[in-house]
Amino acid sequence: MTAIRNEKEKGLIRALITAFEGQEEVPKKADIEARASQLAPLLGYDGDLRLAVEEAMIAIDTWMGAGVSLVNNEAHHDEEWVYKREIKWTYSEAYEGYLKSEKWQPSLVQKLSDVGSKILGQLQDPVSEGSWNRRGLVIGHVQSGKTANYMGVIAKAADAGYKFIIVIAGIHNNLRKQTQERIDEGFIGRSSDPESRVAIGVGRNHDYPHPATLTNINEDFSKNTAAKSGWKINDFGKPIILVIKKNVRTLDALHKWLKELNAQGDGRISDVPMLLIDDEADNASINTNKEDISPTRTNTMIRRILGLFAKSCYVGYTATPFANIFINPDAYDDEARDELFPRDFIYSLDAPNTYFGPEKVFLDEDTSQVALESITDCEDYLPFSHKKDDSVVELPPSLYRAMDQFIVARAIRNLRGHSGKHCSMMINVSRFVSIQQEVRNFISIRERKVREAVKANYKMPEEVSTKNQYMADLRAAYDREYLRCGFKWGEVKSALMGVFDNLRIFVVNSKSDEVLDFKKYDKDGIGLTAIAIGGLSLSRGLTIEGLTVSYMYRNTRMYDTLMQMGRWFGYRPGFEDLCRVHLSEDSINWYSHIAEASEELREQIKRMRRDGMSPKQFGLYVQSHPDRLLITAANKMRMGEEVVFNQNLTGSIQECTLLPVDLNVNAQNEALIQEFWRFGFGSEVKETKKGWFVPDVSVEQITAFVLRFQVHSGMQANKKAVLDYLYAISERFPHGDVLLISKGPGRTEEFRLGAQQRSAKSATPKGWQLSKHRLASRGDEKLGLSEWQLLQAAEKAKNDPNSKVNNPSDIHYRTVRNKPLLMIHVLEPTETELVELEGQRVPAFGVSFPNGLFGPENEIRVVANSVWLQQMYGSFEDDPDAEDDYDE
Repeated sequence: MTAIRNEKEKGLIRALITAFEGQEEVPKKADIEARASQLAPLLGYDGDLRLAVEEAMIAIDTWMGAGVSLVNNEAHHDEEWVYKREIKWTYSEAYEGYLKSEKWQPSLVQKLSDVGSKILGQLQDPVSEGSWNRRGLVIGHVQSGKTANYMGVIAKAADAGYKFIIVIAGIHNNLRKQTQERIDEGFIGRSSDPESRVAIGVGRNHDYPHPATLTNINEDFSKNTAAKSGWKINDFGKPIILVIKKNVRTLDALHKWLKELNAQGDGRISDVPMLLIDDEADNASINTNKEDISPTRTNTMIRRILGLFAKSCYVGYTATPFANIFINPDAYDDEARDELFPRDFIYSLDAPNTYFGPEKVFLDEDTSQVALESITDCEDYLPFSHKKDDSVVELPPSLYRAMDQFIVARAIRNLRGHSGKHCSMMINVSRFVSIQQEVRNFISIRERKVREAVKANYKMPEEVSTKNQYMADLRAAYDREYLRCGFKWGEVKSALMGVFDNLRIFVVNSKSDEVLDFKKYDKDGIGLTAIAIGGLSLSRGLTIEGLTVSYMYRNTRMYDTLMQMGRWFGYRPGFEDLCRVHLSEDSINWYSHIAEASEELREQIKRMRRDGMSPKQFGLYVQSHPDRLLITAANKMRMGEEVVFNQNLTGSIQECTLLPVDLNVNAQNEALIQEFWRFGFGSEVKETKKGWFVPDVSVEQITAFVLRFQVHSGMQANKKAVLDYLYAISERFPHGDVLLISKGPGRTEEFRLGAQQRSAKSATPKGWQLSKHRLASRGDEKLGLSEWQLLQAAEKAKNDPNSKVNNPSDIHYRTVRNKPLLMIHVLEPTETELVELEGQRVPAFGVSFPNGLFGPENEIRVVANSVWLQQMYGSFEDDPDAEDDYDE
C-alpha cells in the first residue's frame, strides 16, 4: 500500500513540475500548493501534500550550467559530427523520459542532454574509418550526479553506433553493484538480478531494444561468466555493456576473453567501436610507478584492453582530478601502449544550483557555521593512529551527541512529511573492520537504550521525561541545533517514537555480509533510517541516501582521499538545514583549503578555454601547482627522496596561517608594519570599509617588507616561495597593491591597525594554526577595487554557474585586479588557553598573485624533501591514508 502511495506521490510531483514548466519566473509556493490541491484528487493521491509541493518547488527552481571544456586543437577532430549525422536517439530519449519519470525537472533533463551531446562530440564518430583512439576526462563534483551524466553519454554513444561499452565502477563490490543497478534502470531496461529479470526503468516501454550485458548485480565479469557465455561481440545485434570492478583479476579475465574469442589475425578487434567509462578514474587507474619501471598492473590492464580495439575511446570520470593531470602525456609502453592522460579533452561539469557542496559546507561563513562541528574529544577514545588490534573501551561523547542529533533530525523530517524517504547517518572513524565492528556494538547498545527511553517517555509531561538522561540529551540536541526547524519541542518529542520504526545499523566494508541496499526498502515503500559504520567503502563512490548527519575522524591530507570521503555533499531537498558534519579541526582546515583549490582549478579551466589552451597545457599548469606534493610526492618524501619540480603560483593566494606566539617577534613585526606604512609604501593611502589601501607600490618595496617580516619556522618555505615568485614576475608586474586590513578602532596617526579577533583554541607553545588555513576573510580582496572593477567581477560571477549572482569570489576579484596584492593583518587571539598568547597582537601577511601566468618563464624551481613537506603541510608520518586505504 505504501509503495502504491509513493508512486501516486511521484505522479503528483511530475504533474506539478509539468504544470509550471516554461514559466519565466519561479512560481510562488502558494501557487504550487493551490495546483497540488487541484491535481491530487484527479490523480488519486490522498497523502500529505507538503512533501510533494516542496520537491516540486526544488525541481522547478533547479538549473545547471553547461560546463566548459579544454580540447586538443592540434588533433584532427570535428566535434560537430553529432549534429551532422542523422541519428535516431532511441536510447537517449528513453533515458531522458526515465529521468522525468523520476521527478527530474524537464529543463534540467534537457541541459543534461545538451552536455551529454557535447561530451559525445569529443568522442570519435563510431562510423568513421580507420583506427583511432581518444582519451578524455570529465570532472564532476563529489556526489553531484556524475553517474547520471555518464549514463546519458552511454545512451547517446549507443545510439551513435558504439557497440561495446565497459564501465569500470570503483574497487569495491558494493559500488559495482550500485552502478549495475543504475545502468539496469537507465540503459539496459531489465533487472540483471538472475532471479527477477523484470522490465524496469527505461524498459517499461514495450518497444525498448534492450542492450545485452555480461554482468549482473551479483556477478562481476570473470573467467566463469566468460566461459559460460561462449559469445563473441558480433553475436549481438545490439550494444553490449559490462559493469566491472577495478580489479586486476577482472580486467585480466576480460582481456583474455576479448583476445581469445574476438581478436583477429593481427591480435586486434577492428570492426567494433568501443567506449570505456572509468568511474573514480583517479583511484587505482593511475600509473604510480616511475617512468623507467613498468606501469602498475591495474593501469596496464586498462591500457591493454583499450589497445585490443582499433577503434576506442577512454573517458575518465572523477571529482578529484589532481592525480589524473599528473600523468605523463607522452608516456608509452610497448605492451600497455598509450597512457591514460586526457590528451584530447577535459570537460568540467557544472553542479546544479541546488547542490550541497564544499562551498556551502566549508567556504560560506553563514552555512558552514551551522553545518560544521569540530570533534575535540575523539583522540582520547579512537586516536588517529590506532591499530586493528586496539580495543575500544568507549566511544567519544561527541559521537553520542551526533547520534542524538540524527534521531532528532529524523523526527523533524518525519514531521515534514519525509517518513517515506531514506534518512542516514555515517560514522567513519577507522579503516579497520575489527574496530568498525566494535563501534557498531557500542552504537547498538546506545540505540537500544535511547529507544527504550523514548518509548517510556515520549508521551510523558516534560517535567517527567527530562528526568531521563537520554531524553534530556535529545532535548539538548534540539535546543542546540534545531530550534528554527519549524516545530516546537513538544511536537518533535511526540514524533520520536516513529524514528525507531525502520531504524537499522549497518557495518559497510569489504568483509561485511550486511548490505546497505536502499533499493530493497524502496520496493517495500519503506523510508529506511540507517546508521552506516565503515571505512573506505563509505569513503569512495557509494551513495548514502538521505545522508543527514556525518561523523568522520580520519587522518589524511591527500586531496583525493579527503574529497572522496565527503559523502555529505550532494542534494538535500527539504532538509539541508538539518544536515550536520562532524570533523576534526585539522580536517575542517584541509577541506576548506581543498575547496579553495578546487574552485581555483575550475576557474583556470575556464580561462584556459577562453585563451584556446589544450589539456596538455592545463596538465603542465597543474603539475606546477604549489599543492601538487599532496598528490604525487608525499609517499616518496616520507622515504627520504628529494623531489625537484617547478612551481607556479598564478592565480593563488599565499598566506601566513601558522603564526608565532613569541611576544618579541610579534612586537618587531608590528613595528615593521608601522615603518613601511609610514615611509615605505608611499603617501597615496585610501580608506576602505575595512582599513586602508595603497595602490601601485613597487614590487621592490613589497619584497623588502616580506623579506624582513619574521614568520613561524613552519612558514619559511611559503615565505621563500612568495619572494621567489615576486622576483620571477617582477618584470611583467613592477607594481602591486597593498591592503592594510583593519577591524575596529585602527589609528592612522599612530600607523596602528585595528586587530581582528580569531579563535586560538588550537594554539600551542609551538605555534598558532589558523582555522581553515585562512588568514584573509572571503571578500577582503575586493577592498580597494574601483567601481568599474567591482562591476567586472560581478559580471564574471553572473556568468559563472557555480557562483552566487552578484556575489563574486576572491578568484573573480583577483582576476580584475590583475597585479600582486600584499595584505597585512593584525590578529587578536581569543578562546586560548595559552597564557603567553593572551593579550598579544599577532601580525601576519598574505600575497595574492594575478592570473594567467601559465608559462615556464613564470615558474620557480623547488627542491623538496621531507623537511620541506613538513614545513608546507605538516607531518605525514602517522598518516595511514597517505598510502592505499583499505579495510582489514
